[in-house]
Amino acid sequence: MTDPRPRSICILGGGTAGWMAANLFQHHWGKLGTRIQLIESSDIGIIGVGEGSTPQLKAFFDKLGIAEREWMPRCGATYKTGIEFIGWSDRPGFERYFHPFPTDLDSHTAPLFFHNAHARRNGVDVPAHPDPYFVPTALARERLAPMPPENFPFETSYGYHFDAHRVSAYLREVATGRGVEHVDARIASVEMAADGNVAALLSDDGRRFEADLFVDASGFHAMIIEGALGEPHRSFADNLFNDSAVVCPMPTRDSGPDVCTRAFAKSAGWIWEIPLTERVGNGYVYSSRYLDREQAAAELRDHLGLAEDAEVRHLNMRVGRIERSWVANCLAIGLAQGFIEPLEATALHIVIATVEGFICEVDANGGRERFNADIARRYEGIRDYIVCHYRTAPRSDTEYWRDATKHDNLSDSLKRIMTAWFTGADLAQEVLRQGIEGYYSPVSWHCMLAGYGNFPRPDQLRPVANQPDMDAVDRFIRGCLMNFPTHRDALARLEA
Repeated sequence: MTDPRPRSICILGGGTAGWMAANLFQHHWGKLGTRIQLIESSDIGIIGVGEGSTPQLKAFFDKLGIAEREWMPRCGATYKTGIEFIGWSDRPGFERYFHPFPTDLDSHTAPLFFHNAHARRNGVDVPAHPDPYFVPTALARERLAPMPPENFPFETSYGYHFDAHRVSAYLREVATGRGVEHVDARIASVEMAADGNVAALLSDDGRRFEADLFVDASGFHAMIIEGALGEPHRSFADNLFNDSAVVCPMPTRDSGPDVCTRAFAKSAGWIWEIPLTERVGNGYVYSSRYLDREQAAAELRDHLGLAEDAEVRHLNMRVGRIERSWVANCLAIGLAQGFIEPLEATALHIVIATVEGFICEVDANGGRERFNADIARRYEGIRDYIVCHYRTAPRSDTEYWRDATKHDNLSDSLKRIMTAWFTGADLAQEVLRQGIEGYYSPVSWHCMLAGYGNFPRPDQLRPVANQPDMDAVDRFIRGCLMNFPTHRDALARLEA
């Protein structure tokens, strides 16, 4: 039987996505003889604002055998235990909540949170804000790193914050050191074969690059997948309003970086705060239908306490996905494949899932239809979770929020999730029944919907004689925290 693996791979575009793909292909197929080449132009910069990750990035570095002490100090990286949402709800007591990356430890406290959230949805006055129930939330509050001693008997799960430019450069160094060929060239056109496959990439200085597989990591330009192959793009603009961003870094705090991302709800979107070792990344993701560039920049500067003429950078975002990620002999990744606003820092997670899924499908000699369907479901599952942020946020002080919390262009999947929550049904079972727990777990859905205070009004709740023992939960979590170092100490150990 013919080996289905490509003998040669040409990746168009560097950045974090392109170099992640190069490393994964080299790791899996390089030793089998596949030649991997990445073409990027030193004249074309990368967007480089995606500075947060989910726990999948740790699995990526672990797979490549790269220790945190090797890459984190070089990339200004910090630990991330989750995301804190601030100002998304006007319900008293629910003005902020934390979305944790759950650990094994949380299996001891999450059941009580699920039970109390279910009871409160059904009118019982019990504590159901998610923050008291999760160890990662407490780590963030105490500014502790999710790095217990090696003999600690529980797994911890966490992501990172990092400098996207420096991660890209580091991954390029790793990939070229392991055999990936790096070519500096500006690609001018794509040559198509008679059978509908890509034959070659042609540079503006006359060079011709052939391969069995072409990976389009050319950003929003999508030069191969859309430009040459004509694959249609499916917009999410009817579901997600935000299409612009304005960014401005700040110096890191004297007290050192935090261990969480923060998302502050604003008049027409939200502002991220991402703490690195040497700076804090800040950006306002907003909808140009409700706010122009100057207004957005003014709101960001005001949030940061900056002067009116402080320098900012503006970005446009095309939110949606390509119809199919694998077309002919081309695989699209990164911004060429699709983009969902960075509220949950899912961009690199999708890159990893796409490349790993493609490799598994090819190794199994499987079909592209199943692969494309799986990727489409992943995009739409993530989209639905982010849409739910806006649809269920109890906030109505601006036209943007009034429209976001009332629009009904929702998928059937999200409608069933919301119906389960607001009718007091078993939300965890609904998530499992739909098979979408691989995108966001029942813990994530519960934290968002409970964190916004989506419960009956306090005057509609009935008292209960036997309140849950929250002191026991607090003692358990406090006991766990004794095993974790401060974030500052953890980063210093990496430097050492």
